[in-house]
Amino acid sequence: MCSLFGIIDYGNVLSAHEKNRILAVLSRECEVRGTDATGIAYNFRNNIHVYKRPVAARKMHFRIPNGVNVVMGHTRMATQGAAKLNRNNHPWATPGFALAHNGVLWNDRILREIEELPYTLIETDSYIAVQLLEKQKPLNFQTIKSMAEKVQGSFVFTILDRQDNLYFVRGDNPLAIFCYDDFYLYASTEMILDRAEKRLGLRHGGEITTREGDILRIDRQGHCLFSGFCVTNPYSYWESIFPYWDELEENAEPSSNYLIDVAKAMGGSPEDVRLLLRYGCSAGEVEELLYDPRLLHDIVSEIRCDWYGEEVLPWDWVKS
Repeated sequence: MCSLFGIIDYGNVLSAHEKNRILAVLSRECEVRGTDATGIAYNFRNNIHVYKRPVAARKMHFRIPNGVNVVMGHTRMATQGAAKLNRNNHPWATPGFALAHNGVLWNDRILREIEELPYTLIETDSYIAVQLLEKQKPLNFQTIKSMAEKVQGSFVFTILDRQDNLYFVRGDNPLAIFCYDDFYLYASTEMILDRAEKRLGLRHGGEITTREGDILRIDRQGHCLFSGFCVTNPYSYWESIFPYWDELEENAEPSSNYLIDVAKAMGGSPEDVRLLLRYGCSAGEVEELLYDPRLLHDIVSEIRCDWYGEEVLPWDWVKS
């Protein structure tokens, strides 16, 4: 569980001081989704710069220079790769682009072998996306589409190139983009943006909607262009290895173990995660509920009542 956030000041209406304040507020609201590390990336003097540290957002001091109009950020809850090793933290920069990821990928090691990608000291599963894009060159809709169709897991990627084009690659994880007068703000959830708005005294005038399978590019003038990729069956990779996958305990979804880890980290119940997945909730929907314990409790209670009446259900059925 992580969060993406950022600013696209296409009208050049915000001062550097205002952008730094927005980043401070927005990143702190993103702490609900991760406090192990925080980082941002931006273009300055035709070079991509990354500033990241293995600390919570509230301990960061953002000081972007004048003339920076697009900033992409990330707060991290580490699931693979120790956050104390800063090389494992997002965003990552290459000579041509920077990338950040919210979600979890489970076929990174196999892809590295299949694609014959070079060994790296970076242990984070997300870094496979960087390597796939570097291998293909140049960065465009087609190469991003190819990458998105190869990785397996839950994801939203943000990718910033040297021309200040910001790409959003929407898998099954949440994403919200709010529109203001001559600038955009984005984060992984509407709740984060709503809370940041209240603290900043802002009120958005609209939203940009994305769906699973979308690739959205917003350029430095604020123009939006959509493309897409084919959404693959999340079970197909695992079924090819385990023909009897549906007989295993993890049959709810390959990412269920990740969601269970999130639930434990937030004081939630793994049984609630399994119940919601069996009820038909997507991984993204379950993840959203984990951030709202009161709503999670209400929905789980309704499902249990609907399926089993008022009786308190023993959880042995989960493993049956």
